[in-house]
Amino acid sequence: MPQLGRDGAKARIDQLLQLTVERDASDLHLRVGRPPMLRIHGVITRLADAGVIGADDLVAMVAATMPDHVADQFAQLSDADYAYEIAGGVRFRANIAHERHGVAAVFRRIPPRVVTADELELPPEVRALCGLTKGLVIVTGPTGSGKSTTLCALIDLVNRTRDDHIITIEDPIEFVHDDLRCIVTQREVGTHTQSFKTALRAALREDPDVVLVGEMRDLESVSIALETAETGHLVFASLHTATAASTVDRIIDQFPAFQQDQIRTMLAGSLRAIVSQVLCKRLGGGRVAAREILLNTSPVANLIRERKVFQIPSIIQTSRRLGMVAMNDALMTLVERNEIAPSEAYAHASDKNGILAAMLAKGLDTTFMDGWTHAPDQPAPQLDAEGRDWSSVRGQLNRSHTG
Repeated sequence: MPQLGRDGAKARIDQLLQLTVERDASDLHLRVGRPPMLRIHGVITRLADAGVIGADDLVAMVAATMPDHVADQFAQLSDADYAYEIAGGVRFRANIAHERHGVAAVFRRIPPRVVTADELELPPEVRALCGLTKGLVIVTGPTGSGKSTTLCALIDLVNRTRDDHIITIEDPIEFVHDDLRCIVTQREVGTHTQSFKTALRAALREDPDVVLVGEMRDLESVSIALETAETGHLVFASLHTATAASTVDRIIDQFPAFQQDQIRTMLAGSLRAIVSQVLCKRLGGGRVAAREILLNTSPVANLIRERKVFQIPSIIQTSRRLGMVAMNDALMTLVERNEIAPSEAYAHASDKNGILAAMLAKGLDTTFMDGWTHAPDQPAPQLDAEGRDWSSVRGQLNRSHTG
């Protein structure tokens, strides 16, 4: 098969990205020796009829999308992140890397417009965070959990309701915010600034009221974000952590031991909230977010200072009246609304024993557990503290709720 020239490579990648839009896929995956793959509602689908992609063709397709400075970065570091736009104004966040078969690429589709808090059905407790004048708000979750979309909705709400200066520092810029009531300055790492840390330091001299940090990537960016929050600014940021408690630990553990007590004090004083989320498969199609919400009350701040972060889940459970929500409760709410299946809630629960007990107490269908530990294509069973597998736990819980 003849190799693609630059024009042919650009036409081919644009065609695949257009197909990504038409199929309502979130991501396009390209690998050497494999057909293009789309992630549709969380599931990878291979486009077998599109044929496999050769190494030279994939390199040409990727090169056709890269700005010159990104190509230089990729040549030096073997990794690159950037934004790419096709006809019609549809934008993608691209990540290019080397792997054992050659170049690999992932293009994530960025929604064509800013997503609002109403569309995401953000609860009042989360919306209220946009009215704060200072402090740190962190949105966490695994890759692909919708962190950027939630942050977009929060910045949009600030933009619609306040008369302030918003600075966003992103890699790359995803959602484009027009000035509404606020002035919005958007800076892209690698294009408008050298790094998150240099942009954060500069932001302190640019008269900001609200600062969005696309990701707190290292010790310096975490340190400057805390300093910014402490000095009278509202900072929104993201982290790749699964729970509120693990987010606190992750921030503190980035610092050397001799600094950690100081950071605990800073974090206890500046943290305002942590929103941890996962995306679940919605019954009938699409996906829906389940969100754990931690608000930094005096008891929470004391736990952070006193190295008792492991007690935070208990505080969340006993503070529902204040608007805090545990992840298991958020998942159970979606199950009871018939938005997700019990098996989907179980898959995303951090406390699997607890959510299984809650399902049985409410008489929900837990037959998805039957035979799980014996299925050869499933991972080995996870054991509880007494060495029992989940099927054993389920049996005992079931008996306790039926007799």
